[in-house]
Amino acid sequence: MAREIFETKRKALKINLDPAIYGTFAEIGAGQEVARNFFEAGAASGTIAKTMSAYDMAFSDAIYGAEESGRYVSRTRLRKMLAHEFTLLTERLHTEKYDNKRFFAFADTVTTLNFTKTNDPHGWLGIRFQSEVDGPTNDIIMHVRLLDSDNRLQSKVLGILGVNLVFAAYYYANDPQVMIESLVDNLSVGAVEIDLIKLEGPVFENVNERLVNLYLIAKGFSNAAIFKPDGKAAQIKDFLYRKDIVVLRTKYRQKSLPNFDLFNQAVEQFKKNTNAKPQNTVVLIEVLMGNVLDEESDLTIDDLKYFADRAEELCATGNNILVSNFRRNNHLAEFFKTFKPNNVGIATNVSNLRNIFNSDNYSKENYTNELLSYISGMFSKNVKLYAYPYLDKKANEIITTKNLKVSEEAKPLYDFLIQNQYIIDIENYDEKYVKTV
Repeated sequence: MAREIFETKRKALKINLDPAIYGTFAEIGAGQEVARNFFEAGAASGTIAKTMSAYDMAFSDAIYGAEESGRYVSRTRLRKMLAHEFTLLTERLHTEKYDNKRFFAFADTVTTLNFTKTNDPHGWLGIRFQSEVDGPTNDIIMHVRLLDSDNRLQSKVLGILGVNLVFAAYYYANDPQVMIESLVDNLSVGAVEIDLIKLEGPVFENVNERLVNLYLIAKGFSNAAIFKPDGKAAQIKDFLYRKDIVVLRTKYRQKSLPNFDLFNQAVEQFKKNTNAKPQNTVVLIEVLMGNVLDEESDLTIDDLKYFADRAEELCATGNNILVSNFRRNNHLAEFFKTFKPNNVGIATNVSNLRNIFNSDNYSKENYTNELLSYISGMFSKNVKLYAYPYLDKKANEIITTKNLKVSEEAKPLYDFLIQNQYIIDIENYDEKYVKTV
């Protein structure tokens, strides 16, 4: 049975009319759009103990403490806000009037589009809430990117997101899939991207964090998720911003572990070519979800569990894992470019170049345009492709970029990319590690 999607005002009113739900709203950036929705719905006195907005950094620091990083739109700032506001609730509201309340503290810290439209609008939203009276607290924290080209629209989106988050905490917390789906209720497609969700507390003790963040990709709310070696999800922008990035692409349902022997050679060659410092280098193993995310079918829960298990398996190798929906290398490269990396190296098998530079795989009238689109999106002065060889078993020959056969119409462009080191052969490999494709 399809879930009924309530309008934003109806969600806010339902919460306002619930005598057990009571809390505060603390919002930094984009106005007090979330609290505004609850006030406009009516009966807000039944829900709101306090609203506030500490815009000035001096006021904010006096209330929540200074940020060592100097960044106020951050997860650490959001956590301080949630902790401070919830503590005030429990300290100040302890008379008989509040005996049957399930308290919450909602907070957000956001930057919307500036006047010159030169910033990256994004923010952190979270709620700390009790699922039962006098019970322990639970947290839902998420990072969002606001995609509208007008700051007024972005503020409106933020207000709807906040209402959806509070509603989801109290009515959908026991069903994580519905909870995530409901976060974009009443929002236009393309208005927001949710690229990280953190769930903490007893109500979520049986929830797999990897599965939750993979569901964001499956539903189209995000393009990728990164998991650190400990299996925890990372916020992508913080993790990749201005880093040197090297990534190995792997296929869906690939039964074996990646060819680490050749990939390690690619990593070392990347560091040597770019002078990347170890402390600034991010090494990623990618698990591609995109080739099963077609328009005709949704991923099943079993598919998502596979990706979660695969991510866990690869995390256990001590690597950072990227799960994405980027079907082509150029889409992955364009994604990385948004984080202003120093250098990007994408490691792939030479056999994948065979597919790209083979006109038989495309309609003749579209091949040139598609190839040029791929090249322009893929390569730049700091994005290179590191190609590791494969064994052509039929010819009993190891294939590198130097002896790979490509279509005649693509060969001049292919040769240009090789000669100018946009595509680089992995050197000093041991032939025993070269696998048949």
